[in-house]
Amino acid sequence: MNKKIVICLFLLAIIAAGSGCISKPAASDGNIDNNSAIEEIEGLWLGTLKVQGGMEIRLLFNISTSPEGSVNATMDSLDQGVKGIPVEVVTYKDGNLHLGVKSIRGAFDGTLKEDGKTIEGEWKQSGSALPLVLSCIDETPDTRREQDPVKPYPYDEEEVVYENEEAGVKLAGTLTVPQSEGPFPAVILISGSGPQNRDEEILGHRPFLVLSDYLTRRGIAVLRVDDRGVGGSTGNLSQATTFSQGTTEDFAGDVLAGIEYLKSREEIDPDRIGLIGHSEGGLIAPMVAVKSPDVAFIVLMAGQGITGEEISYLQSDLISRAEGVDNETIARNNALMKSMYSVIKEEQNDTIAAEKLRKLIVDEVENMSEKEKMNSGYSEDVLDAQVNAQVQNLISPWMRFFLTYDPVPTLMKVKCPVLAINGEKDLQVPPKENLQAIEEALKAGGNRDYTVKELPGLNHLFQTAQTGSPSEYAKINETISPAALELIGNWVSEHTADTENRQ
Repeated sequence: MNKKIVICLFLLAIIAAGSGCISKPAASDGNIDNNSAIEEIEGLWLGTLKVQGGMEIRLLFNISTSPEGSVNATMDSLDQGVKGIPVEVVTYKDGNLHLGVKSIRGAFDGTLKEDGKTIEGEWKQSGSALPLVLSCIDETPDTRREQDPVKPYPYDEEEVVYENEEAGVKLAGTLTVPQSEGPFPAVILISGSGPQNRDEEILGHRPFLVLSDYLTRRGIAVLRVDDRGVGGSTGNLSQATTFSQGTTEDFAGDVLAGIEYLKSREEIDPDRIGLIGHSEGGLIAPMVAVKSPDVAFIVLMAGQGITGEEISYLQSDLISRAEGVDNETIARNNALMKSMYSVIKEEQNDTIAAEKLRKLIVDEVENMSEKEKMNSGYSEDVLDAQVNAQVQNLISPWMRFFLTYDPVPTLMKVKCPVLAINGEKDLQVPPKENLQAIEEALKAGGNRDYTVKELPGLNHLFQTAQTGSPSEYAKINETISPAALELIGNWVSEHTADTENRQ
């Protein structure tokens, strides 16, 4: 096995989890060891993790001491929009620094160089080990992108909390409402896979913040919500695998709860509530539309029209080729993926499935050259932990559902208006295969109002891109193409202008 297999599994989370599941924990346990020489490493320390797929994620550690002499430290994942993660253990002796972040099972170990401004070391998390060099900086980097809106906003913004009573989950989010006279049409934004915050923050971009701002300025109320276990929403992800906070069907229940909440707001028109789902959100929106007559319309941004297994093969091939991987390696990747997915589909006993998957992966690693092992990120001293983490994600309920779920039968039952869009250069949810399947399903089901469009030059995040490779996401300053925003805004406005024309 080589790094492109790891990339494929990693991208199923739409990159949101980065090098691992970094989510804000409830609190620090306060287990911090103090040292007299700690002042040598007080301050802000910034480093960049180079993760699979050529992407980079910046980690910022803030180390300080209180007047009483106790040590305090936090970690920010700047490109994932997660701040203030408690660093529960800080030890420093003879130039060697250890930072333990128990809540995410991560740790940094490094050595302070003679210049006193650089700490060279390694970040370990969930079985993975990556080089990390920290540099002392004077102030926190500005993570704002050009399209991020600037306050004061010309609309009202409110922090809200409501409950999915059936699941026992409290969901926290932001509701933005125009300041003109209501009641207003409204949309709920549904994020892609992996734990994400209400802004769907990814690699320094905040797509849902930009989209909600654009739509609210056009007279449409917007509800965007933290995923389970993220931000203000309940659900503990700290001891979970990347995907185990629930299945796609579970998340549909969270959206249904959001609809009920919007219906309780007097400034929202209950007959004009729609859904906008990105990536996995594009799977969830049709599920909810079929279950609830209160859904007036849905927008699918890079939504699936084929099974997750089919998408995984296409995704792996397209991204590998974009990254210059040779045909022989691509063929090996494909063969291993097919073997692993066969186990997941055919073996329902998690213990037996885990044993079979572990053997497949270990056998592949043993057949790799030392250079391939190095490029793939596998390390002999943590190989067992790396493989175990990968296996746990593979047998998670989310992955089992994702691989086998066929969205076509559900799409055939959707009768409300549908806008389905994909970027021409989307390598994660390829437009040709998915848009065609979506259109054919809607037509076969008798839907009378649907629009299907492929947008030239745009990637999975609807950024204007060169190749569409995920390695470009962070490097592109644009968060969402203005053309995509305008298309969505015009279509939603058209379908909420006159409720009598709704199906």
